[in-house]
Amino acid sequence: MKGEIIVALSDRIQTQSPKNKAPSGALRKRVLLVSHYHPELIRGGGQQCCYELFQGLKAEADIQPFFLAGTDDSYPALYKLGACITGFDGRENEFLYLSADYDRLWHRTTSPRHIAAYTDLLQTLRPDVVHFQHFMLLGIDMLSLTRTVLPQCRIVFTLHEYLTMCDARGHMVRLTDGSLCSEPSPVRCHQCLPHHSPDHFVMRKMWFLRHLSVVDRYACACHFQIAHHVDWGLDRSKIFVVPNGEGNKAKTVPAPLEGPKNRFGFFGQLVDAKGVHIILRAVDILRAEGFTDFKVELNGDNIRFATAPIRQEIESFLAAESQRPVPEQIVSNNGAYHVDQIESRMLRIDWSLVPSIWWETFGLVISEAWMFKRPVICSNVGGMAERIQHDINGLHFQIADPRSLAAAMRRAATEPGLWQKLSSAAPQAPSRADVVKGYRALYED
Repeated sequence: MKGEIIVALSDRIQTQSPKNKAPSGALRKRVLLVSHYHPELIRGGGQQCCYELFQGLKAEADIQPFFLAGTDDSYPALYKLGACITGFDGRENEFLYLSADYDRLWHRTTSPRHIAAYTDLLQTLRPDVVHFQHFMLLGIDMLSLTRTVLPQCRIVFTLHEYLTMCDARGHMVRLTDGSLCSEPSPVRCHQCLPHHSPDHFVMRKMWFLRHLSVVDRYACACHFQIAHHVDWGLDRSKIFVVPNGEGNKAKTVPAPLEGPKNRFGFFGQLVDAKGVHIILRAVDILRAEGFTDFKVELNGDNIRFATAPIRQEIESFLAAESQRPVPEQIVSNNGAYHVDQIESRMLRIDWSLVPSIWWETFGLVISEAWMFKRPVICSNVGGMAERIQHDINGLHFQIADPRSLAAAMRRAATEPGLWQKLSSAAPQAPSRADVVKGYRALYED
């Protein structure tokens, strides 16, 4: 393993190599970015943000970035006999961590071979900064291992969701009744996951805080996240807000078509937390009320990660919709899409729906909608409510309430001048350059 990495990277990590020097002659700062998935394999906001940062850092003359992404058995053919870390698709400085024997209860790596392989990677690359955009598939204990192997490196950790403090998929949504959880505790966590005792969650918190204690700087995408993490136990002085950026740039946005603005679109993963089922229930309500002059397009994938009841609800709705006469069909499913297809799909709608039923720490799709001046209709909590101002640059509706969403959709499709007002007020989305600038500040002393 170690020999394989050294052979592949020797011309990039030797301190005397011209490739490792900035135009000034100084050595370039080496930054290792760690992601739970590669966006080329599994689409998601966290991994997309990490990859955008990687692309942005590659354009910096004085930085040499590396990208390490985890993967699982979703792509078994990528696993190689005896390998723990491999190159990815012939791309320079991009690697896959072939996760195995991962303990999802404690989020740790139990394979000695993988621990040794990651250690070899650190010793080979010798990064000045190791930036964990996520720890899943590698393990939270890899933070402590990184500090042990490279005691002088800077460790940065991005807080994408709440998996450190919440074992219920990191969403802080109570499994007992679907309500939002504002303060995790041993008893409350036990109520969600009764097969674990309250003492287990006391130990879990100690385990996570022990490994997080080696982090030099935390980053989060919105101010809303800070209070949750500080109340849980993180040091407020180490937490900084760095918004997620969007590497794509909209071409000239065509003038909107005349007529009603009644085309709605959803972009994202077809999983419980993203609230696709709330849209479908709102469509049923509007249809029952006799209002059918609108269309909804679903754009997304990963329905295999949804719980069985929600997956069945989505699939049953779409199957029934496809059996309706074409003029009566309201919802269409466009399926998965690559980042390069966002523009073409976004320009087919008037409004972007973000009906997440959890706090949603940022909502990359909001930035994507802003690029094309598409107003957002979102749940009224968390990072969504922080970014979208109701009746100023978008609309709020009551979280997880299909009747409230149905009312917002009807208003959006029928109120004269509303789309123009909200569209013109859409802010400029943070750029890739903004993100690079924000993280560079965290990489320095």
